[in-house]
Amino acid sequence: MDNANDKNLSGSNGRYAARGVSSSKDEVHAVVDKIDKGLFPGAFCKITPDFLTNNPEFCATTHADGSGTKSLLAYLYWKETGDASVYRGISQDSIVMNIDDLLCIGVTGNCLISSTINRNAKSIPGEVLAHLIQGNEEFLQLLRDYGVDIRSGGGETADVGDLTPTCTVDSCATAILRRDKVIDASRIRPGLAIVALASSGTCAYETVENSGISSNGLTSARHEMLCKYYAEKYPETFDAHIPSEFVYCGPYRLEDKLPGSTLTVGKALLSPTRTYAPFVLRLLKELPLQSVFGLIHNSGGALTKCIRFGQGVRYVKNNLLPTPPIFKAIQETSKTDNAEMHRVYNMGQRLEVYVEPKDVPAVLQLAQSLKIQAQQIGYTEASTDPAVNQVVVTAASGEVIEY
Repeated sequence: MDNANDKNLSGSNGRYAARGVSSSKDEVHAVVDKIDKGLFPGAFCKITPDFLTNNPEFCATTHADGSGTKSLLAYLYWKETGDASVYRGISQDSIVMNIDDLLCIGVTGNCLISSTINRNAKSIPGEVLAHLIQGNEEFLQLLRDYGVDIRSGGGETADVGDLTPTCTVDSCATAILRRDKVIDASRIRPGLAIVALASSGTCAYETVENSGISSNGLTSARHEMLCKYYAEKYPETFDAHIPSEFVYCGPYRLEDKLPGSTLTVGKALLSPTRTYAPFVLRLLKELPLQSVFGLIHNSGGALTKCIRFGQGVRYVKNNLLPTPPIFKAIQETSKTDNAEMHRVYNMGQRLEVYVEPKDVPAVLQLAQSLKIQAQQIGYTEASTDPAVNQVVVTAASGEVIEY
């Protein structure tokens, strides 16, 4: 669970909230912000003593996340095309949403991951399970090939037809690391450069183009992009309590070409979440740990995620990477304003590196070595109110948004 700096990020638009989702999870943070925050209260993930060995030089962390409603997109794609291999990407989504959070505290190995598949056995056959399990193993091997030692600790497949008409895919990762190797995001301060790594394109360890969508905001993206055909044919893929005007209300089918892209809408929405593990491993070998003031994974909260870390910091993001076509299409079809888009979607940059300006060239060179587009997207300065953090984002349209 991510630690927090008190700040209300409420204000999700009606379309997002009507589908039963929250971009800020204020009600969750209202509870968890009051409980023990562990050894490093300002770190990106909760860190505890190493209770397994009781070694005072080490610490431990456990992280749980999953692919979310992206598994429903895989279901639609499989039912329409018969291609069950699409679920291999869902396995990757679930793993990456865990390990890329752990990267932000310095975990690049000594990690066990366990996955849980909750399915309706009448809808999800053994063929799909095989691709999910094989996809897990293949992706973990890819990480190990790049030096990131993460192993499978097993998993669970639960037949819970009363809970889900299709399936969900979740994972839990546990890691041990030295306390003196922890990246503590509480060190983020004014005077730093913000370097962002792109979520789209084709990096050195990807074989196909990535749209950059990752695994956040997919409930709204799916309904805003896809047309009523899917509501009529696959009622098992949405909550019957959602008002009909918010259900599959877009103009596209999965096989349609995504405007401005070589990808179809289906392939763009299903692009497996990119991991930055190979990059972070190289970063921590190249730069002294003290030179990395923070790593922020722009998952829930997107470009406002950083507001929860550091104290009295104003995050100025005035030079964003180009907006990938998938986000342009979502905004166009949903008419979502810029403030909400940048709070829900990564908008093309999903990992932020906080370093002193002198270290920016080294960070950019490391990203380039893995064919990941990167650039300095902004800087940190003192907040106008020392009691809170602030985020200022300049959208591609030129609009300046303050959070």
